[in-house]
Amino acid sequence: MTDTTGGRHAPAEVVAYDPEWPRWFARIRDRVTPALGPVGHRVEHVGSTAVPGLAAKPIVDADVVVAEPDVDRAVALLAALGYQHAGDLGVTGREALLPPADELYHHLYVVVDGSAALADHVDLREYLVSHPAAAQRYARRKYELAHLLETDREEYVRQKGDLVEELLRLARTDGYGGAEA
Repeated sequence: MTDTTGGRHAPAEVVAYDPEWPRWFARIRDRVTPALGPVGHRVEHVGSTAVPGLAAKPIVDADVVVAEPDVDRAVALLAALGYQHAGDLGVTGREALLPPADELYHHLYVVVDGSAALADHVDLREYLVSHPAAAQRYARRKYELAHLLETDREEYVRQKGDLVEELLRLARTDGYGGAEA
Protein backbone atom coordinates (compact mmCIF):
# COMPACT_ATOMS: atom_id res chain seq x y z
CA MET A 1 0.00 0.00 0.00
CA THR A 2 1.27 3.48 -0.89
CA ASP A 3 1.77 5.88 2.02
CA THR A 4 -0.09 9.09 1.17
CA THR A 5 0.23 10.66 4.60
CA GLY A 6 3.77 12.02 4.26
CA GLY A 7 4.87 9.62 7.02
CA ARG A 8 2.05 10.64 9.32
CA HIS A 9 -0.76 8.28 10.09
CA ALA A 10 -4.24 9.18 8.96
CA PRO A 11 -6.96 8.08 11.37
CA ALA A 12 -7.76 4.41 10.73
CA GLU A 13 -11.32 4.34 12.01
CA VAL A 14 -14.87 5.17 11.09
CA VAL A 15 -16.57 7.32 13.69
CA ALA A 16 -19.97 8.91 14.23
CA TYR A 17 -20.50 12.35 12.67
CA ASP A 18 -18.71 15.12 14.52
CA PRO A 19 -20.21 18.64 14.34
CA GLU A 20 -16.64 20.00 14.47
CA TRP A 21 -15.95 18.78 10.92
CA PRO A 22 -17.45 21.85 9.21
CA ARG A 23 -15.25 24.04 11.44
CA TRP A 24 -12.20 21.94 10.49
CA PHE A 25 -13.09 22.52 6.84
CA ALA A 26 -13.46 26.27 7.45
CA ARG A 27 -9.99 26.34 9.02
CA ILE A 28 -8.53 24.61 5.96
CA ARG A 29 -10.41 26.92 3.56
CA ASP A 30 -9.34 29.99 5.49
CA ARG A 31 -5.71 28.88 5.35
CA VAL A 32 -5.54 28.07 1.63
CA THR A 33 -7.68 30.90 0.24
CA PRO A 34 -5.23 33.77 0.92
CA ALA A 35 -2.32 31.67 -0.40
CA LEU A 36 -4.04 31.27 -3.75
CA GLY A 37 -4.00 35.04 -4.27
CA PRO A 38 -5.22 36.00 -7.72
CA VAL A 39 -6.00 32.45 -8.87
CA GLY A 40 -9.75 32.26 -9.38
CA HIS A 41 -11.04 29.42 -7.25
CA ARG A 42 -13.58 28.14 -4.79
CA VAL A 43 -13.07 25.63 -2.00
CA GLU A 44 -15.62 22.83 -1.58
CA HIS A 45 -16.08 20.64 1.51
CA VAL A 46 -16.51 17.17 0.03
CA GLY A 47 -16.38 13.59 1.25
CA SER A 48 -18.27 12.04 4.10
CA THR A 49 -17.37 14.73 6.65
CA ALA A 50 -19.36 17.18 4.47
CA VAL A 51 -22.60 15.25 5.02
CA PRO A 52 -24.30 16.13 8.33
CA GLY A 53 -24.98 13.00 10.36
CA LEU A 54 -22.84 10.67 8.24
CA ALA A 55 -20.26 8.44 9.89
CA ALA A 56 -16.79 8.90 8.41
CA LYS A 57 -13.09 8.62 8.87
CA PRO A 58 -12.25 11.84 10.75
CA ILE A 59 -10.41 13.27 7.73
CA VAL A 60 -11.81 16.37 6.04
CA ASP A 61 -11.68 16.34 2.23
CA ALA A 62 -11.51 19.68 0.45
CA ASP A 63 -11.45 20.46 -3.26
CA VAL A 64 -9.80 23.66 -4.48
CA VAL A 65 -11.67 24.18 -7.74
CA VAL A 66 -9.83 26.07 -10.49
CA ALA A 67 -9.91 26.49 -14.25
CA GLU A 68 -7.69 23.99 -16.06
CA PRO A 69 -4.96 26.52 -16.98
CA ASP A 70 -4.57 27.42 -13.27
CA VAL A 71 -3.91 23.93 -11.88
CA ASP A 72 -0.10 24.13 -11.89
CA ARG A 73 -0.13 27.65 -10.47
CA ALA A 74 -2.52 26.64 -7.67
CA VAL A 75 -0.40 23.59 -6.83
CA ALA A 76 2.74 25.76 -6.71
CA LEU A 77 1.10 28.35 -4.45
CA LEU A 78 -0.12 25.65 -2.08
CA ALA A 79 3.34 24.05 -2.06
CA ALA A 80 4.72 27.42 -0.97
CA LEU A 81 2.25 27.23 1.94
CA GLY A 82 3.79 23.90 2.97
CA TYR A 83 1.64 21.37 1.09
CA GLN A 84 3.43 18.53 -0.69
CA HIS A 85 2.24 17.70 -4.19
CA ALA A 86 1.45 13.97 -4.47
CA GLY A 87 0.35 13.85 -8.12
CA ASP A 88 -3.05 12.81 -9.39
CA LEU A 89 -3.06 9.44 -7.55
CA GLY A 90 -4.64 7.91 -10.65
CA VAL A 91 -7.55 10.36 -10.92
CA THR A 92 -7.58 12.55 -14.02
CA GLY A 93 -8.47 16.18 -13.35
CA ARG A 94 -7.38 16.10 -9.72
CA GLU A 95 -4.05 16.82 -8.02
CA ALA A 96 -3.57 15.64 -4.44
CA LEU A 97 -1.63 17.60 -1.84
CA LEU A 98 -0.43 16.40 1.54
CA PRO A 99 -0.93 18.88 4.38
CA PRO A 100 1.92 20.59 6.20
CA ALA A 101 3.16 18.67 9.24
CA ASP A 102 1.84 21.34 11.60
CA GLU A 103 -1.68 21.16 10.18
CA LEU A 104 -4.58 18.88 11.04
CA TYR A 105 -4.37 15.84 8.74
CA HIS A 106 -6.76 16.29 5.80
CA HIS A 107 -7.09 15.56 2.09
CA LEU A 108 -6.67 18.55 -0.20
CA TYR A 109 -7.17 18.33 -3.93
CA VAL A 110 -6.83 20.86 -6.71
CA VAL A 111 -9.54 19.91 -9.19
CA VAL A 112 -10.46 21.23 -12.59
CA ASP A 113 -13.80 22.99 -12.69
CA GLY A 114 -16.22 20.79 -14.66
CA SER A 115 -14.08 17.64 -14.29
CA ALA A 116 -15.43 14.18 -13.57
CA ALA A 117 -13.44 14.16 -10.30
CA LEU A 118 -15.26 17.26 -9.07
CA ALA A 119 -18.64 16.00 -10.29
CA ASP A 120 -18.17 12.72 -8.40
CA HIS A 121 -17.37 14.55 -5.16
CA VAL A 122 -20.16 17.12 -5.38
CA ASP A 123 -22.86 14.84 -6.78
CA LEU A 124 -22.28 12.22 -4.09
CA ARG A 125 -22.26 14.85 -1.33
CA GLU A 126 -25.48 16.48 -2.53
CA TYR A 127 -27.24 13.15 -2.97
CA LEU A 128 -26.31 11.93 0.51
CA VAL A 129 -27.33 15.25 2.09
CA SER A 130 -30.74 14.97 0.37
CA HIS A 131 -31.27 11.24 0.95
CA PRO A 132 -30.69 10.31 4.62
CA ALA A 133 -31.59 6.63 4.06
CA ALA A 134 -28.87 6.37 1.40
CA ALA A 135 -26.43 8.11 3.74
CA GLN A 136 -27.21 5.60 6.48
CA ARG A 137 -26.76 2.71 4.05
CA TYR A 138 -23.37 4.14 3.11
CA ALA A 139 -22.45 4.54 6.80
CA ARG A 140 -23.35 0.90 7.49
CA ARG A 141 -21.10 -0.22 4.64
CA LYS A 142 -18.21 1.86 5.96
CA TYR A 143 -18.61 0.43 9.46
CA GLU A 144 -18.64 -3.11 7.98
CA LEU A 145 -15.36 -2.42 6.21
CA ALA A 146 -13.66 -0.33 8.91
CA HIS A 147 -11.45 -3.23 10.03
CA LEU A 148 -9.62 -2.90 6.69
CA LEU A 149 -8.44 0.61 7.49
CA GLU A 150 -5.69 -0.77 9.73
CA THR A 151 -4.40 -3.27 7.20
CA ASP A 152 -5.48 -2.40 3.66
CA ARG A 153 -6.97 1.02 2.91
CA GLU A 154 -7.01 0.29 -0.81
CA GLU A 155 -9.24 -2.73 -0.18
CA TYR A 156 -11.49 -0.59 2.03
CA VAL A 157 -11.92 1.86 -0.85
CA ARG A 158 -12.39 -0.92 -3.41
CA GLN A 159 -15.05 -2.73 -1.38
CA LYS A 160 -17.15 0.37 -0.85
CA GLY A 161 -16.67 1.39 -4.50
CA ASP A 162 -19.68 -0.54 -5.87
CA LEU A 163 -21.99 1.25 -3.46
CA VAL A 164 -20.42 4.62 -4.28
CA GLU A 165 -20.96 3.97 -8.00
CA GLU A 166 -24.58 2.98 -7.34
CA LEU A 167 -25.16 6.13 -5.30
CA LEU A 168 -23.61 8.27 -8.03
CA ARG A 169 -25.91 6.67 -10.63
CA LEU A 170 -28.89 7.42 -8.39
CA ALA A 171 -27.66 10.97 -7.83
CA ARG A 172 -27.42 11.61 -11.53
CA THR A 173 -30.79 9.99 -12.20
CA ASP A 174 -32.28 12.33 -9.59
CA GLY A 175 -30.70 15.37 -11.23
CA TYR A 176 -27.64 16.02 -9.06
CA GLY A 177 -25.18 15.71 -11.95
CA GLY A 178 -23.03 18.53 -13.14
CA ALA A 179 -21.12 19.64 -10.02
CA GLU A 180 -22.80 23.03 -9.84
CA ALA A 181 -22.03 23.51 -6.21
